[in-house]
Amino acid sequence: MEFIKAENLTFEYHKTDDAGQEMSTRAVNNISFSIEKGSFTAIIGQNGSGKSTLAKNMNALLIPTAGKIYVDGIDTSEIDRIWDVRQKVAMVFQNPDNQIVSAIVEDDVAFGPENTGVDPAEIRQRVDAALSWVEMFDYRKKAPHLLSGGQKQRIAIAGAVAMEPDCIVFDEPTAMLDPAGRAEVMNIIRKLNARGITAILITHFMEEAAQADYVLVMDDGKIKMEGSPLEIFRRTDELKDLSLDVPAPVALADKLREEGIDLPEDILTTDRLVEELIK
Repeated sequence: MEFIKAENLTFEYHKTDDAGQEMSTRAVNNISFSIEKGSFTAIIGQNGSGKSTLAKNMNALLIPTAGKIYVDGIDTSEIDRIWDVRQKVAMVFQNPDNQIVSAIVEDDVAFGPENTGVDPAEIRQRVDAALSWVEMFDYRKKAPHLLSGGQKQRIAIAGAVAMEPDCIVFDEPTAMLDPAGRAEVMNIIRKLNARGITAILITHFMEEAAQADYVLVMDDGKIKMEGSPLEIFRRTDELKDLSLDVPAPVALADKLREEGIDLPEDILTTDRLVEELIK
């Protein structure tokens, strides 16, 4: 079942230069795609490829310049339906400090439901459940500024979960984290997706994209490639032409094959590579 569908979606940024002339930049250029309900989709591409602009079109933070994007059948350009769209699609951004608004963890997670009129008793249940999901319940009385970057990001995710959306768009949520923090956040994303939440991950870490069900590759505002991680990361030369790499386990497996070691073609992760090498 389609949850997000884009039809000839275009988005342009407009600004005025020093001479007073209006200038436009087309960040997303006439793209069409669909994302299935309950799926886990990764979007990759170089900086400036249009990934984040596309993400903001998915929950009506931005409205298409041309074309359409539908969320669960709702046209995001219908002004009176914007809040319906945003209740269905939550966003988690790169820097958690930009999303944390309260001095106590549980108050921050409660902020969204409180501002949409949810009953206080239900808010309490949602906050406790969301913090448990991201393994931060024991920190509920803490001040966010005392937490690590990874813990802050988990609090930001809990705030999105407490809104009970159908979908969460993660816009480079691990970019500011160390490897341990990235692993924690990716584990949370996989758990939420297993629970039935549609997950959309924008990332420049190929190892993270390899964990998704489906991958969209963007360049210069267009979708250049799409398919399963296995399909995408076997197209090494095409990715290099887009200044993108493949996950380290894929690259290492390719080099080992060149040295005569017989390995299957479906290796995407370190665990899978180790498993085959042990054999």
